Amino acid sequence: MSSKRKKLKNMSEIRRFFHRNETPIYFVSATNFNLLGLDEWVRNFKYINYIDCFDGRHPNVFVPSNQPHEEFQSIEDINNYLLQHKEVMDRIRARDSEAKFVFLMFDEETEKLVEEIGGEVWFPKAQLRNRVDNKIETVRIGNKAGVPSVPNTLAVINSYEDLAAAASEAGLGKDLVLQSAFGDSGHTTFFIKSRKDFERHQHEIIGQGEIKVMKRINCRGAAIEACATKHGTIVGPMMTELVGFPELTPYRGGWCGNEIFAGAFSRKVRDKARDYTAKFGKQLVKEGYRGYFELDFLIDQKTKDIYLGELNPRITGASSMTNHAAFAHADAPLFLFHLLEFSGVPFALDIDELNERWSDPQNIDSWSQLVIKHTEDSLDILTAAPESGIWKMAEDGTVSFNRFDYHRRAVESESEAFFLRILKPGDYRYEGADLGILVTRGRLMDDKFKLTEQAKKWIHGIRAHYASVPLTSAEAKPVISEPGFKLL
Repeated sequence: MSSKRKKLKNMSEIRRFFHRNETPIYFVSATNFNLLGLDEWVRNFKYINYIDCFDGRHPNVFVPSNQPHEEFQSIEDINNYLLQHKEVMDRIRARDSEAKFVFLMFDEETEKLVEEIGGEVWFPKAQLRNRVDNKIETVRIGNKAGVPSVPNTLAVINSYEDLAAAASEAGLGKDLVLQSAFGDSGHTTFFIKSRKDFERHQHEIIGQGEIKVMKRINCRGAAIEACATKHGTIVGPMMTELVGFPELTPYRGGWCGNEIFAGAFSRKVRDKARDYTAKFGKQLVKEGYRGYFELDFLIDQKTKDIYLGELNPRITGASSMTNHAAFAHADAPLFLFHLLEFSGVPFALDIDELNERWSDPQNIDSWSQLVIKHTEDSLDILTAAPESGIWKMAEDGTVSFNRFDYHRRAVESESEAFFLRILKPGDYRYEGADLGILVTRGRLMDDKFKLTEQAKKWIHGIRAHYASVPLTSAEAKPVISEPGFKLL
């Protein structure tokens, strides 16, 4: 990115470096949600997406024409389709043959396609990401880093008797939470306290290799995003997580949003989580991983102990919250440090001072996001859907479109929200499908971690703008299959 490779010595020089960036950088994914707004910090940063959330009105989003393709089984499939699309290839080659690429998800095929284009993936290798993404390996990495997990045992489970024996030997009791090595949004998290519970999920447990068997605790979920660099780990703020709300997701234990606000956690918990994240990032570097990552923490509501939940070695659904926080506008979005790390340009920063500043409650403003899925066990085709932009709630709780915008900062009050539409008219709607993301100022959970009345009004108000016609599974089978992955 820089032939002179002059060392960047402070935040001002880092911001100027990206303001003048001449190297094309592409975020290739189903949507631009995860890195929304980064194009305004980095010159020549563009989005290549499969879904046009903005109906062609976002200046830096390119969505190629739809071409016949095999059913997508993963986000990696979507990205690989995009990288082979002639319109995409022509667009990239017309700008620069040495473009850089970032992804939400990618595999070794993606790496190969990027190399064929003449580009470079600015993330650790897919093979390494896959290894550390393994929930079983995460426990081991955490143990090496001195970051404890919820009391657990790792075991191959072939029957309920196997599970009972493993839990008994580890002293975990009978009320258990099981996780297989890979999976997201609650798809591979199982709550088991009886044989009946086990039999309900045994087809997803048996044959999956080692399973993480945990003692079930009454916990509060939290998320922290960070960036492991050669100079240390830069740590973002703690966010609460919305998990398993039936108004938002059909998946028990499924992630469905986040809140960020200064008083979300005690200073003691925040400091401990920040310390654990820095230690985990240091261990990741030893494992060969560098760059952006996210940790889920579980806070025991009885003992206030904090435990490692899981690792996401990537940007996530919470990344938009992190990269739009007040501290990001004061200094720079966290993802800029990921790009800086991979640029090869030398830089010098006091990481401890930066982390201390970012943890100051004055640098954390209050925002919430809801990920709204189709929660009914039904299949239909949409005839109407709310468009992306700023929506407004009236005093009677009704919600209506106010104006188009692609900035969440355009939200002026808690009576307004930015909505990013995912499914559009003509799309098939099935159980678990992502309908859209709603972002607003303030909180959408109360102190007991229940949805506020305001949140319920937003959910109901947005859903009211969807319309559909029924479709039977038999009719839809030739053109749609429910994906086993999330888009965000």
